[in-house]
Amino acid sequence: MKRKLLFLVLLLLAFSSFSQITAKREFRGAWIHVIGQEQYKNMSVNEMKRYFIGILDSLQACHINALIFQVRPAADAVYKSKLEPWSYYLTGKQGRAPEGDFDPMAFLISEAHKRNMEFHAWLNPYRVTASSIDVLCDSHIYHKYPEWFVRYGGQIYFDPGVPESRKHICKIVKDIVKRYDIDAIHMDDYFYPYPIAGEIFPDEYSFSKYGVPQGFKPEQRDVWRRNNVNALIQEIKRTISKTKYWVRFGISPFGIYRNKKSTPDGSGSETNGLQNYDNLYADVKLWVEKEWIDYNVPQLYWEIGHKAADYETLIKWWSRNNYGAHLYIGQSILRTMDARDSHDSTKNQLYRKMSMERELPAIYGNCFWPGYELVRNRVGVADSLKNHYHPFPAMIPAYLHMHAKTPKDVKSLKAEWMREGYVLHWKRNGNPKNPKNAQYYIIYRFDENEMINLNDASKIVRITRDISYLLPYKSGEKTYQYVVTSVDRFHNESTRGKSVIVKL
Repeated sequence: MKRKLLFLVLLLLAFSSFSQITAKREFRGAWIHVIGQEQYKNMSVNEMKRYFIGILDSLQACHINALIFQVRPAADAVYKSKLEPWSYYLTGKQGRAPEGDFDPMAFLISEAHKRNMEFHAWLNPYRVTASSIDVLCDSHIYHKYPEWFVRYGGQIYFDPGVPESRKHICKIVKDIVKRYDIDAIHMDDYFYPYPIAGEIFPDEYSFSKYGVPQGFKPEQRDVWRRNNVNALIQEIKRTISKTKYWVRFGISPFGIYRNKKSTPDGSGSETNGLQNYDNLYADVKLWVEKEWIDYNVPQLYWEIGHKAADYETLIKWWSRNNYGAHLYIGQSILRTMDARDSHDSTKNQLYRKMSMERELPAIYGNCFWPGYELVRNRVGVADSLKNHYHPFPAMIPAYLHMHAKTPKDVKSLKAEWMREGYVLHWKRNGNPKNPKNAQYYIIYRFDENEMINLNDASKIVRITRDISYLLPYKSGEKTYQYVVTSVDRFHNESTRGKSVIVKL
């Protein structure tokens, strides 16, 4: 009942936003991966900082509001960790620290938050090596507990059936959540590895040791594997909630849950491809329904009209199987911008995909893969977002299932001449260390006699964590109403805000 009521509230918020050119509340994420990226290991710390700032500035210009950055690509770390070694993809040698005690994740969190962009720490749970030639440093936990691991397809993985594997992964999660000011823990589609033809995943030992004593029969190996992943997801959510209750947990699964032909009741999608439930042992629907995850970003990387996995079929299927939770769509920049629109061969598929996402009320935004292509403005994708789909900044949809009360409004809103110019400034109302108090502020501008409508995204001039805003003063002949509202860590916005009349 709680989830259904929240769903109705979110529906009303969604409909009020979708009726406009752009949504006021919309998740706009970008994935930045490090695995397979060779540029970082050749950079000095200063070069890396400039590179990161360039990425963030480019994403901010597109009004992206969430950075999903890969901090644990393969049981290693792109941050300071006493539990796992520094990543090869960062310095060129696993276990080698960057110069000058530099912590990339801490730097990125700080810079993202300066731009009022969320930071989601992206972890791969089970992968230990990405290829058969990867070398693990001497301090890697693989050497201490080899019985936790298996080899499959020339790669090393944590065995999901070993309880100690889950405990170690949860220990990693707790360490990150406790020590860093992240907004979410994020995992993508790699649970049990993608199946390899002719090769059986070698978990006979763990099944005999742990599965059989639990009552699982040999023909129930698939059920046992799903149970292992379910246990991991539950334990991660519990770990996060106990450490910092405001930090969210999100999953970006493979785009097909189950094909219709694989489901006895016909509840799957009209697709013909790899399946989360049957092949990766990831029961994503269950995780959403049980609230073990806070948001879901299925990777709908295919084209509209794809024969095996049609984008339109899948986006509608996920929106029907949402349980009122936060649902965002994983968009492939390459396949979207390179594919032709069947209605107009001179256009790509961005317009139709964005239209579908915004027309379906159960969906609250997008996440773009890979984020590097936004920075490169592939086929003008960044220009299209800036000029057409994200012309104004947007708030992330509120996580009402975590906290549904609005924060207090700002205090002492004034517009005054200061050394730097004509400045709008205010005071915080409550200690920001409390996530239920204001963390950032929305600044709206209306004409002198215009009715104040805080649902109009076009009136947002700035979303900021600062407590001041330099006004665009010209001649003092035009009168405006400025309204400032408060927003908490869960993205609940104060109801009315404070207003002031200004001549610019």
